[in-house]
Formats: sequence, structure tokens, C-alpha cells
Amino acid sequence: MKQQRIWAMGALIVVVALGGLFGYQQLRQQDDGNPRGGPVELPSTQGDFSLTQLEDDQLAVLFFGYTYCPDVCPMSMAVMRQVMQGLDEEQRRRVVPVLVSLDPERDTLERLSEYVGYFGDDFVGATGSQEQLEELAGRYGVVWRRVETPDSAMEYTIDHSSSLFLVDREGTILQRVLYSPTPHPLRAALEQELGG
Repeated sequence: MKQQRIWAMGALIVVVALGGLFGYQQLRQQDDGNPRGGPVELPSTQGDFSLTQLEDDQLAVLFFGYTYCPDVCPMSMAVMRQVMQGLDEEQRRRVVPVLVSLDPERDTLERLSEYVGYFGDDFVGATGSQEQLEELAGRYGVVWRRVETPDSAMEYTIDHSSSLFLVDREGTILQRVLYSPTPHPLRAALEQELGG
């Protein structure tokens, strides 16, 4: 009985914390409820990365996740790879796929480099300090939290929202693509932005 109360209290604390986090993220978004976007400047697998490095006709596909993610992240990365492979050479030049890791404790640049390398040479892996990531995720409306898993070899996971963001060099969100295990939504969004 006592253990059930402890579990119930723990669950209640998690629900309240998530509600507070969601509310906080909503406050940090624009008045119309949409993410603000904006600059992305982080250490990356290709040196210091900044959206301002993009050419005027290029865009980045931003995905917030982490390399130890067991499901959504590898699926989203595989979808990005599949869509990239379906683009012609000129279109591929105009698209920069970027994984922003929300797990700076484990995702070193070396680890990120190995991980994004599985998906293609064009992929960039980036991360930063906890403070940098909280500020950036807040502007993009990404909700995330660390979940301790003491009975697992992983020790913890990162619960996170899983949209893809098509952004220009100013960090303007051109399109937000909801998670899908199929390439169609991302392909359609890219074709629209690339004029294809």
C-alpha cells in the first residue's frame, strides 16, 4: 500500500512537471503559438556550425534528438537519408540535414560524427551546453526531458518532441514537418521549398 502511494506521488510529480514544462515552452513561443525559430550556432561534426553559413538558396532540415534514442531518432534520420537520396544533385546541394543532440553528456562530437556518418556525408551532428540547448529548443518549441532508467544499461533516456524544421539561413521556419515513419511528408515539404 505504501509503495503504491509512493508510485502515485511520483507519477503525479511527473505529470505536474511535464505540464509546467509544456506551459513554459508555450510562453516562449510566439503569441500565435508557433515556434519562433532563429539562429542556430553550435559546435558540430564539421566545426562550428551556424545557419548563417548556408547560401541564400540553401535550407537546413533540423531534427532534435540523440544518438542513443531507440526508435524515433533513427527512424527520422533514415527518412531524411531516404529523401536526400531521392533528390537530384542540385537539390541535394541546397539541403543540409542537421541532428541537434539533446544529450550533450553522452553525445560527444566524435560519437555524433560516427552516428550521422551512417546516414550520409551531408549530415551534420551538433550539440552544445545544457543552457544553449534549452534556449534553442525553447525557440523551436521542442519539449524534452531526461528520464532516469535505473534498471536499464542506458541509465537514462531523453523524451523529446520529434518534428523536423525546414529553416533558412536566418533561422526562419519555412515548414514544420510532423514525425512520420514514411518519407512522403518531408519530401513534399522539400519539393515545395525547393521549387521542385
